[in-house]
Amino acid sequence: MASVYVAEKPDHVPSERVVDVDIYAPPGQAENYHDAWAKVQADNPPLVWTPQNEGHWIALGGDVLAEVQSDWERFSNRVIVLPKSIGELHGLIPTTIDPPEHRPYRKLLNENLKPSAVRGLQGRVREVAIDLIESFRADGHCNFTEEYARIFPIRIFLAMVDLPESDAPKIRLWAESMTRPEPEIPFDEARQAFFDYLDPIIRSRREKPAEDMLSAMLSADMGGRRLDHEEALALSTQVLIAGVDTVVNFLGFVMLELARNPEARDALRENPGGMLAATNELFRRFGLVTIAREVREDIEFHGMSLKKGEMVAIPTVIHGIDPSSNPEPEVLDFKRSRSRHSTFGSGPHMCPGQELARSEVAITLEEWLQRIPDFEVAPDSDLTCRPGIVGSINRLCLQWSTK
Repeated sequence: MASVYVAEKPDHVPSERVVDVDIYAPPGQAENYHDAWAKVQADNPPLVWTPQNEGHWIALGGDVLAEVQSDWERFSNRVIVLPKSIGELHGLIPTTIDPPEHRPYRKLLNENLKPSAVRGLQGRVREVAIDLIESFRADGHCNFTEEYARIFPIRIFLAMVDLPESDAPKIRLWAESMTRPEPEIPFDEARQAFFDYLDPIIRSRREKPAEDMLSAMLSADMGGRRLDHEEALALSTQVLIAGVDTVVNFLGFVMLELARNPEARDALRENPGGMLAATNELFRRFGLVTIAREVREDIEFHGMSLKKGEMVAIPTVIHGIDPSSNPEPEVLDFKRSRSRHSTFGSGPHMCPGQELARSEVAITLEEWLQRIPDFEVAPDSDLTCRPGIVGSINRLCLQWSTK
């Protein structure tokens, strides 16, 4: 995922649509990830081409992005990571297969992450949130990134799949190596590390199923058959990656905003019963995942000629901050009638874990604001944003009065 993969402009791409942007590090992203994308969007047409990462299109209009993301008949999920030469190594399911083949796998995830299942987890989610907050509340300070965000969602998710919390550091390392440019471990080695780790676990759960998500997926009826071993490895790896990375980084952006915005804190505190609804505005404002789609056949799309096999990047942040989709998008408005965004995707590949993510964020805010109503950014923070498929802040530290 490094920008050294620079391509020549194809003849069918108009010169005025060429923008030299690395989707994993747009100009200014180190200082402010969302402002950087807002500037790229404001300065360019809704569909552009970049020579970076082997050359590809970028959807910069909210509606254009949503269309690419949803229309699997024209834009395939076969490759979702850029550059394409690395994305073709991905091969995880169901994210890299299209309807109708992906539907049985998606059904497995939906069954385990449906709203009723998530409601059954809320007591455990709240228990973990309270435990973590109380561990540092009396100190008047915390490294939010390390003491809360990097622990909270993975503790919940590892409990769901019945894996030991002591495995969290290596699982997080492998996941980050598959979502960051210049990773500590090469992409294909991180993927193999997941497979090697999961292989004996899957074999054991198949022989002796337990009351956990992995066991449920392995024993589920797939139209008269069960997941085979390779399918189970690919699906379980995708589940672990999704469970340990996105919520971690989303919480960092949300708490940074709330630390700087007392009006937003007040608005959330004054309407605790509406916290779950309020999270939609937060997810609208702080989209953070950049993935891609592959053009299935030569097509005309929003005035441009797209060729079979070309890639279209879809930085999901774009939809939520597009002024044509959401008036005054930089403003957090918890009374906004409809927050339009693509943070959880759209169409057949819409994120199956969105209900869990919403619940985790809502409960975090409820319990945090009840115990630490006013707080600010601490000086030992490093608010530099790291490049990658998932946007993130290096280190957010918070402080508050204990009087």
